[in-house]
Amino acid sequence: MNEASQSMRRTLEGRVVSDKMQKTVTVLIERRVKHPVIGKVMIRSRKYHAHIDSIEAATGDLVQIEECAPLAKTVAWRVIKVLEKARAV
Repeated sequence: MNEASQSMRRTLEGRVVSDKMQKTVTVLIERRVKHPVIGKVMIRSRKYHAHIDSIEAATGDLVQIEECAPLAKTVAWRVIKVLEKARAV
């Protein structure tokens, strides 16, 4: 895979909300959208299942995911890197 094809893929940043599956994490992506009529800025969110193999990511971590070919029925994203580890309580 060369850099030209890698840059064509969509990348998103979000928080890991679940790591209970094997080699898969659930990532919550939040985005701010302005309402077309009212003009109020609202938060829209969506959860994606992302494949994770060698990288360690736990619940609460901020991760970057990239789109890839479907790996399972619900998994079409891959974790690239962990941007920020969750604070230990």
